[in-house]
Amino acid sequence: MSDHDEFGAFLVGFIVGGLTGAVAALLLAPQSGEETRAVIREKSIELKDQAKVEADKALRQAETLAADAKEKVQDYSRKAVKQGEELLETAKSKAKSIAAKKEPPVEMDVSGEI
Repeated sequence: MSDHDEFGAFLVGFIVGGLTGAVAALLLAPQSGEETRAVIREKSIELKDQAKVEADKALRQAETLAADAKEKVQDYSRKAVKQGEELLETAKSKAKSIAAKKEPPVEMDVSGEI
């Protein structure tokens, strides 16, 4: 899990660094202001489209993971119910077995004598 977190941090740093470098290169390039604004506009549209594609991918993956989790929870629930029913039947059977082995209780009359 720690490796995953470190890789995520590295990836975010790499992307932010790349974007910062791209913006710096555009701003410091020997182009006219109009050309620079056009390039920035095109890149922003590309990044927006790419972000939408990645967001859609992430959404589909999240939906798949949620469906899998729901299925697993339902499976575990069914197993738990089945085990509970089996335990109940075992308990009933043992209770009947114990009751059959016991002698009937001794009845006492109202005077307290046997």
